[in-house]
Amino acid sequence: MTELLQKCLPYLALVLIYLAVASNFRVSAQPLLAQSSASLRSGLLALGLLIHAWLLYQVTFSHGLNLGFFNVLSLIAWLTVLIYGWADRKHNLAGLQAFILPQAAVFAVLPAYMVADHTYPNGESALFLAHIAIALLAYSLFTFATLHALLMLFAERSLHNKANLLCLPNFPPLMVMEALLFQIISMGFVLLTITLLSGMLFSEEIFGQPLQFNHKAVFSIASWVIYAALLFGRVRYGWRGMKAIRWTLAGFALLLLAYLGSKFILQVLLGR
Repeated sequence: MTELLQKCLPYLALVLIYLAVASNFRVSAQPLLAQSSASLRSGLLALGLLIHAWLLYQVTFSHGLNLGFFNVLSLIAWLTVLIYGWADRKHNLAGLQAFILPQAAVFAVLPAYMVADHTYPNGESALFLAHIAIALLAYSLFTFATLHALLMLFAERSLHNKANLLCLPNFPPLMVMEALLFQIISMGFVLLTITLLSGMLFSEEIFGQPLQFNHKAVFSIASWVIYAALLFGRVRYGWRGMKAIRWTLAGFALLLLAYLGSKFILQVLLGR
């Protein structure tokens, strides 16, 4: 009983912290409380990230490199929250936490209770670790960009006095939100490009097998093309607003099919 309690307490604390910060956007919408609320939000978020990182180490790195489906989800959630914390300090993105943190709370708990063991034998390879780290950071940046695009969608609806499902605070100016969206997508695109190139050039050294042109590769390349077209359209034709949001969501949908979709089918449904 004591051992079970010791295992559950850190997860419970993390969930409570993430949910507390997620609900804080209602307070931060009040100008008189905004400054103290932002400080409290940053402090709690930092504590949550530390607890989340420690829990991730226990399930992912303590006995080799275990990149099971739920561990990967938790890693991406942690990186997405970290990116949000960085962006929030610069742009005051109160409200985006209502999208990010409840999901992060769920994904952080899953590895403890839904074990999908997938330990890599080449987990000590520097090239393999670099490839995985860059890939996870790219996916996290695109996750953040997608949630940010959804927040922009709510902001667009608010400007046109349309009803929203969520009651969110005042948004930053749309131009600021849009600029941040393309900054994040640009960084994610560079990392996704490196991920694809390293996978193609060093497939046998990284994965122990020659390059395979499977559905994962097809969807990854298709996602890269979508994001490349979006960035080109932004520079060449000044794409913005709903067009940028739609392309962002389309690129992320393909990325989900490429990576998490294949992992879910192979490791969870088929148990490989």
